[in-house]
Amino acid sequence: MALINTYDGRLLLSETTVGAGAQVLLLAFLGTAIGLGPAGWLTGLAFGLATWAVLNRALLRTRTRHFGPANRVTLGRAILVGAVTALVADSFQSSPPVSLFVGLTAVALILDGVDGKVARRTGTSTALGARFDMEVDAFLILVLSVYVSMSLGPWVMLIGLMRYVFVAAAKVMPWLNGSLPPSMARKTVAAVQGVFLLVAASGLLPYAANFGVVALALGSLLWSFGRDIVWLFRTRDVRDGEGVRDERTATATATVSETVTVAVAVAAAAPAPARAADRRAAELVRS
Repeated sequence: MALINTYDGRLLLSETTVGAGAQVLLLAFLGTAIGLGPAGWLTGLAFGLATWAVLNRALLRTRTRHFGPANRVTLGRAILVGAVTALVADSFQSSPPVSLFVGLTAVALILDGVDGKVARRTGTSTALGARFDMEVDAFLILVLSVYVSMSLGPWVMLIGLMRYVFVAAAKVMPWLNGSLPPSMARKTVAAVQGVFLLVAASGLLPYAANFGVVALALGSLLWSFGRDIVWLFRTRDVRDGEGVRDERTATATATVSETVTVAVAVAAAAPAPARAADRRAAELVRS
């Protein structure tokens, strides 16, 4: 908590507080424009509060001295995701305007390809920024899958839940925490999830076409996860051996810094043992 007494600490908290204020203003706009109900208000405010609290905790723990332009883009996306979440919560009572829902979601998906480029061009890439981006992506996919499941069936939620199930499984099977080699196929599969779910949510296609599009998205995701799990299983012994040697070397030379966790979901931050698995999930969920 010493950082909170410094100028930079206060500046970081002011940026996240501005983000929380922007979330409230966007919800107020939705309330005025479409008459956002209690469920939407409560869900949107809970999302905004959780984002503010968990992000502040992560910033202070890492002693980050500058929020950075890329994190500002991601925070803007999180605000849009909070609005989409509120609309989905409200849709259990009354359907939101499709054009508004699609517009907010489309902008959030487009900006997913912006923050990473901004971070690389400005030299401000950090583990915290990557984790923040990943959590926003994952939660948006989860929210979209909940919305589409209301018209196509609960099976659609497998798309949004798969990443969280993988993280939970890694607690029981530590070999799932291994790092994966780069894969263009994995990135492509990740990119189509949000797009396919948005197409289905828009209602532009007939039921059969929407069913086929979402089934294709789920099938490709199952294939991608399955392929990676097989690779991690086959290489688990080799990686375990390397891990023992690396640990001995690190103990003799230096202390390795702990990777920070941050979740923008309404729940608290993910547990530490899931960090490596989250890095793998970041590639899957981030376009």
